[in-house]
Amino acid sequence: MKRSLLIIFIAFLSTFSIQSQNEIKKVTIEDYDRAVQFLSSNPDKFIFRKSVNPTWLNDENFWYQITTESGKEFILINAKTGKRNSAKNLEDLLAKSDLDSSISENKYSKTEMVSPDGKKVAFIKDWNLWMRNLKTGEETQLTHDGVENYGYATDNAGWKRSDKAILLWSPDSEKIATYKQDQRHVSDMYLVTTNVGAPELQQWKYPLPEDDKAIQIERVIIDTEKNEVISLNIEPDPRRGTLCDNINCSGAFDDNEWSDDSSRLYFISTSRDHRSAKLRMANATTGEVKEIFEEQVETQYESGRGQINWSYLDNSNEIIWYSERDDYGHLYLYDAENGKLKNRITEGEFVVTKVSYVDEDANEIYFLANGKNKDANPYYSHLYKIGFDGKGLKELSPETGDHSINWSQNHEYFIDSYSTPTKPNISVLKKKDGKIVSKLEEADIDKLKANSWNAPKEFNVRSANDQWDLYGLMFTPKNLDKSKKYPVVNYIYPGPQGGSIRKWTFDASRRDHQALAELGFIVIVLEGPCNPGRTKSFHDACYGSLSENTLPDQISGIKQLAEKYSYIDTSKVGVWGHSGGGSATVAAMFKYPEFYKVGIAESGNHDNRNYEDDWGERYIGLMGEKPDSSSAYIYDANAQYAENLKGKLLLAHGAMDDNVPPYHTYLVVDALIKANKDFDLLVIPHARHGYGDDFYYMMRRRWDYFVEHLKGAEHPKNYKIDLKKE
Repeated sequence: MKRSLLIIFIAFLSTFSIQSQNEIKKVTIEDYDRAVQFLSSNPDKFIFRKSVNPTWLNDENFWYQITTESGKEFILINAKTGKRNSAKNLEDLLAKSDLDSSISENKYSKTEMVSPDGKKVAFIKDWNLWMRNLKTGEETQLTHDGVENYGYATDNAGWKRSDKAILLWSPDSEKIATYKQDQRHVSDMYLVTTNVGAPELQQWKYPLPEDDKAIQIERVIIDTEKNEVISLNIEPDPRRGTLCDNINCSGAFDDNEWSDDSSRLYFISTSRDHRSAKLRMANATTGEVKEIFEEQVETQYESGRGQINWSYLDNSNEIIWYSERDDYGHLYLYDAENGKLKNRITEGEFVVTKVSYVDEDANEIYFLANGKNKDANPYYSHLYKIGFDGKGLKELSPETGDHSINWSQNHEYFIDSYSTPTKPNISVLKKKDGKIVSKLEEADIDKLKANSWNAPKEFNVRSANDQWDLYGLMFTPKNLDKSKKYPVVNYIYPGPQGGSIRKWTFDASRRDHQALAELGFIVIVLEGPCNPGRTKSFHDACYGSLSENTLPDQISGIKQLAEKYSYIDTSKVGVWGHSGGGSATVAAMFKYPEFYKVGIAESGNHDNRNYEDDWGERYIGLMGEKPDSSSAYIYDANAQYAENLKGKLLLAHGAMDDNVPPYHTYLVVDALIKANKDFDLLVIPHARHGYGDDFYYMMRRRWDYFVEHLKGAEHPKNYKIDLKKE
């Protein structure tokens, strides 16, 4: 009898075990298919009348193209009257009007720089600068002493490089401001191709913090009429800029402005560590240089947010200057003759981000600023105007949202487009005083919502040190069951030159955040301290050592959200990021192993001793000749903390990454092996920093990893992300 009961009991356990195995959670092909519908162009095809990107034909008329449910539509607007015409193609639209319907566009290669009069181009050949007459095709060699790695107008800052000529034509199209760039003394970087047969070695100049000197630029002015090179009478400058890391962030020769008569060049020399910005004036005939003034800061000087904001005023011989000297980014007025401060222009607890237009005749500045409305998201940008004397401040775009501005050619009108992460774009035509002429478009997302699109939740939490309000977006499954618990995926990009969210406008598809949420996760994206867009102290919170990576704020923010939303499971938190976010992910897994259980680190710059000098030196400072363990370059390096790994970690890198070379990840791999730790590694042989053709393969592997290790479920094998799949 006892034996029979034992057999029955064993059979029961066996049956229970089989049932338990059959009940293992699965994420199906259909689930992945649904997630794909939230990627890239898939949700965008359900948005109509999405945005206005105008082409101004003259001072009063402009056209733009929109997409409707029935196809493309072209709109022509008269700004003065608000009159509106439309047609199915541009030719028919312009034919209906009295406007010239001819549309001409000069074709030059992207590496050539066209003169203001449109008659000639400058370009690089064999490390020298040349000029071509566009009418005759005649070519003239402008410089003759350029040699390899010591040539004219060359574009190489390490990871960012091209064949484009970096220069600035004078208004009269007779002179060129540029430089002779010396990079012979800086480090080399190497990559090796993966192929059958002999591999190809790729080698280029890639400056590192260990180099004695940064890339040097010897400033020159070239008189193309006399075919004469005029060297400026100053020592060489480091290849640094006031907007970001180097002198061509905008794609042109940054921090240079010609006087209207082309006789003088105003420019800024930035120190290697970005702590000094010297405003100078050069005589374009003699090369003599006059010092106007210098701003020195304890961390790093910036001239704006996404745009250089200093400018020379010909009418009054004055300088508009941008400074964060009182912790907020503001505008100041200087005398260009003696370098003395005349008055501050803007003042208050808000951040000027971009000078939109300077009206020298009316002595007024139109500018975008963040944070003036204390009840709104501090990242929302609005348009204001103010007098040079700091009086008459007026808001011209009071509507809630993040605003972008497009001016008419004569600056009498502007198109104001605004939205939020949850409210689609509205575009309005306004006069320069802010009065509305007409509403142009309001994006139609009815069909998007009908196709199960789910808007993210905007949220704000307190920083870990209780000093700041922090803002972010939370993505939840469309079929969210609030009675259940969901694992969390924390997407992170710590900056400091950008953040995790970056733009606060409407976007139906932010990376794969919503797609990942549809697989059964809560995706949290928090803009932490150390990122731009707010006060200088906020941006500089990580200055000198980037190892914190906003991680205490990420953890604190997730815990605060979990107190508000019971469906957030803080016992299952994963993290992922790319580049700086990849570095932050490894730091999260190594330094906070009790909180972060699964991490995916893509292309991370895990050791800034191995990364291009101008980024690290801007935010950390100079490394010095003999750094010891107290140096942030050493303290911040991820590899030394490898023994702390407890969770599941996937490291990924492109073998041809010329931004963050793959050796960064290999250093972490080597440390993990020495620490006898289990981990996963994905090397993509032909991929550069953004993975190119392998981008969606990496995304799918990311989904698989979180589904398996964070959600604890089976995923479909070898799924292929196909954006065209219905």
